[in-house]
Parts: sequence; structure tokens; C-alpha cells
Amino acid sequence: MSYRLIKLNSGNTIPSIGLGCYNIPTAQTSNIVYEALKEGYRHFDTAVLYGNEEEVIEGISSYLHDHPEVKRSEIFYTTKLWNSQLGKSATEKAIDTMMSQIGDLQYIDMLLIHSPLPGQKRRLESWGVMQDAVAQGKIKNIGVSNYGQHHIEELLNWPHLKIPPAVNQIEISPWCMRQELAQWCLKKNIHVEAYAPLTHGSKLEDSSPEYQKIMQKYDKSAAQILIKWSLTKGYIPLPKTKTPSRLKANLAMNDFELTPEEVEIIDQPDAYEPTDWECTDAP
Repeated sequence: MSYRLIKLNSGNTIPSIGLGCYNIPTAQTSNIVYEALKEGYRHFDTAVLYGNEEEVIEGISSYLHDHPEVKRSEIFYTTKLWNSQLGKSATEKAIDTMMSQIGDLQYIDMLLIHSPLPGQKRRLESWGVMQDAVAQGKIKNIGVSNYGQHHIEELLNWPHLKIPPAVNQIEISPWCMRQELAQWCLKKNIHVEAYAPLTHGSKLEDSSPEYQKIMQKYDKSAAQILIKWSLTKGYIPLPKTKTPSRLKANLAMNDFELTPEEVEIIDQPDAYEPTDWECTDAP
């Protein structure tokens, strides 16, 4: 097994590395997901916003059909509610749509609120609907994405809370470390999923001489070192690739360990260079 299983506060487990499916063209998505499963991936992260949920589902379903020895329960499928789908009736309708698409996957392993931007009322209304969907067996785990500490505290202090968020999915890399937020989440037993752990490729070419030495020592690529950095911090990285040949490399993390000194070399605590949107500070 090229990943480990992490126990969530729900009692369920999640694979420690997932394939991020953002910006994979729909024509390629099903095949990339199928190839990823062949390489050992068991965790896939998509969203309504990405426009490729059905193709991710199709790739997983095809693989399960062709490999009856692999159980559905071994695969972890995550999707996310977009901003326009927040609020009680909008979330109810969105979950109905998701369930009509899910086919023989039968359930959603993780449903996230994609961002806090729609405001407190709609955030909390949606959480109530998501809790009901868990009770109905449609969804196994629920969580949030792009939430700041104050958004999570709002949820934890909500009188109608029955299920705390299992994860907060936020952009994390050495150049966007979010150490305070990430450590706070982990202390609250909310796991941190790191999206854009490879900085959408923007930092893979300009690594320092010290970084190059680490790559040479372990005979690993810059991308592999970044993924290992996330794992060493205790996060669940979601590296994305459209290139089948890179799928295997991005999962090959078990044959080396970064030392604390090497982690410190990779850390860039003074940098703040998100490659994606920033809404952890939204009201």
C-alpha cells in the first residue's frame, strides 16, 4: 500500500494522499482516474465547480467493474458544494443531484462546503442539511474548505451542531504555510487537506541549492519532496496531474523520510504566495 489510512473524527478513515481533479479536462478525467487507481490511488477530490464529477465517478465505477477484488469501501470520493448551492433548499437540491449522479458508488465519502463566501446564514443552513444527509446514509463524512479559524469556531459553537467538520481543505505549500490555522485545526481534531501542494507547478523549477541537495540525496523530484513535506507536517496532500506518467511518482513516498532539518530548509514561514483564491479571512 503506497498510502496510509488516517482516522477522522467521524471514526472513518481517509487515505493520506489524494488525487486532486481540479482543472483536469473532462475528456481526460475518466481515464486519468482509472490510471490512478491502477497505480494505487484510492482517494479522489473533485467539486461541482470543477465540472468533472461525473467523469471522476465514471473512472472509479469502470475500475471497480473491471477489478471485482477491489471493494467500493477502499475508495474515497470527495466533492464540494459551490457557493450558489449554499442555503437550505439549494443544498438539498444539490445533494439530490449528486446522489442521482453517483450511480453504483452508492454514497459520497466526503462532502465539503467549498468556501465560506456565501455568509453565515447560508453556511449554517447548509451544514444542517449535510448533517441530515449523513444520518440518511448518503454521505459518510462532512467538512469545509477555505475556512478560517473564525468560520470553524462559528460552526463548532452553533447550537444545532451534531457533526463537527472532519477536515478543512486549504491551500498549503512551503510558500503558503498557514501554520497557525493548520495547527489549530489539528488540535481540534480536524484534519488538514492541502490543496495545490505543488503550487500549480509555479515553484517546481526555481528551487534553492539546499533544496536541490535534498532532491539529490533521495533521488526525488521537486514535486515528490513537496508532497513528502506535506505528509511530514501531518497534512493530507492532494497533488494534481494530468500526466499519467507522473501519477506513480506522486504516490511513491514510502522509501524516504525528511529530517527535521530538511523540513526547516523547505519551510518558507515568511512567504505568503497563494496560487489560488484567498477567502479564509472572509466575514
